Amino acid sequence: MELAEHRVMENGLPEVIDGETSARVPLREGRVYPCNPAGLVRKRAYIFDGMGNFYHKDWDLADLFQKEEKEGGLGEGRGKEFSWYHVELPKGNQKLSQSAQDLIGVFCPPLKLQDILSLVSNGPFCAHVDGVLVFRVNSPGPPSSDFTFRIAARVTEHSVVTVSLGRVPRLGFSRVGESLLSEIPSLENSSSLRGQQEERSGTVIKEHVLDFLLTMNHSEEADNPVPRSASNLVVHIIDTHVDQLQDLVTKIEMELDSVELDLDKGGYALKKQMLDDRRFPKLHINLQRLLQVIAHGEQVYLRVKEKCSSKRWFGSDDLSSLEELIGRLRRMKENVGFIVNRVTAIQASLDSWQSEQINRKLYYLSFLSIIFLPLSIITGVFGMNVGGVPWTGQNAPELKYGFRNVMLLCVAMLFLVLLCFLFPVLYTRIAAAWRNKRALGRNWSLNNRKSLLRRSLRIGDQDRGGYLRI
Repeated sequence: MELAEHRVMENGLPEVIDGETSARVPLREGRVYPCNPAGLVRKRAYIFDGMGNFYHKDWDLADLFQKEEKEGGLGEGRGKEFSWYHVELPKGNQKLSQSAQDLIGVFCPPLKLQDILSLVSNGPFCAHVDGVLVFRVNSPGPPSSDFTFRIAARVTEHSVVTVSLGRVPRLGFSRVGESLLSEIPSLENSSSLRGQQEERSGTVIKEHVLDFLLTMNHSEEADNPVPRSASNLVVHIIDTHVDQLQDLVTKIEMELDSVELDLDKGGYALKKQMLDDRRFPKLHINLQRLLQVIAHGEQVYLRVKEKCSSKRWFGSDDLSSLEELIGRLRRMKENVGFIVNRVTAIQASLDSWQSEQINRKLYYLSFLSIIFLPLSIITGVFGMNVGGVPWTGQNAPELKYGFRNVMLLCVAMLFLVLLCFLFPVLYTRIAAAWRNKRALGRNWSLNNRKSLLRRSLRIGDQDRGGYLRI
């Protein structure tokens, strides 16, 4: 396969670097690959000083890797500083190969194709790639779905590279004071409270914002504790992924509560619409996909904990935090199982309601058939034209009993049909009666034999007694 190494310049144009030829590697053609369009992929970079402060930085991943290679990967002279490079893939209907091309346009150089594939492929993964820890929890499915989650990370002591599908809540960092949760809230202006509203000061919180915040079990980006090491950052990334899953579970629970309330109050139209939309079968499938993501996350993060426990720069407190996050995933998996049972119960109730509606319609049809069946029989009998029917004698004008013969033939056919239906029952009863009669006959004959034997024994005893007296 022909490959070409390229480096993305700051102006967005790729620079082709022809590889050297050797006896094992064929001559590669110089080929210019199309660069990723700006705006489809969001990227951001942070640098942390290890003292609780962070700064935004330029995308200098290639320079960082060159510096690490010069320093031998030990990071001498940099102290506790570490960097974080994050890429958000767009949530759209694009193929996995397109996502791989997006990452190639952002990360290459310095990352290799093996690194790109380990970050973008589907399924769970946790291993060392070229001596660097790489893990991912990428669920298969359409990227535009709310139940498709992808998070991948490449972790070293002084740098962390992450890839996510869409925006992950609370993943980034912002300055303290920009958080909405730290503001004093106030109600929206209304005619009754307008005078009191002018006296109060605070940020107006609208109803839809409150609905959104109630589905979140975590704070905003401005309230995130700034990591002091790469291990803190890894725990923060996994924590935000678990929070994202928990947000979806909470949202589903709230929707199910409202749906159950609507079903209790709703009528025919609402239930018919839910059945036509196949809402709960689709939700059941999505919940199975969510369970798969949670199970993969539990497996991967457990392996991450095992592999990080042997690294000297990974703190013991962070290992304990990873254990707590794994426990959260286990409890979340049980909770999703309960939600699946609720969805199954709701779908069963809708199916029962649908069967009741069908039975009611069939009852109405059977009632109509009871009314019109005798009328149809009468009209059918008296509307028969028996002329030319065999065995009726209608061809002979002196015979006037053709209608009677047809009626007798119909009665005979009806008797034959009833006999066919009643034959299994009659056969079963006759066979049972015959078996009972034979059993009684055997018992009677056996009892007779026993009585005869007893009688003969008595006679024999009497004869012996007479001989003894003589």
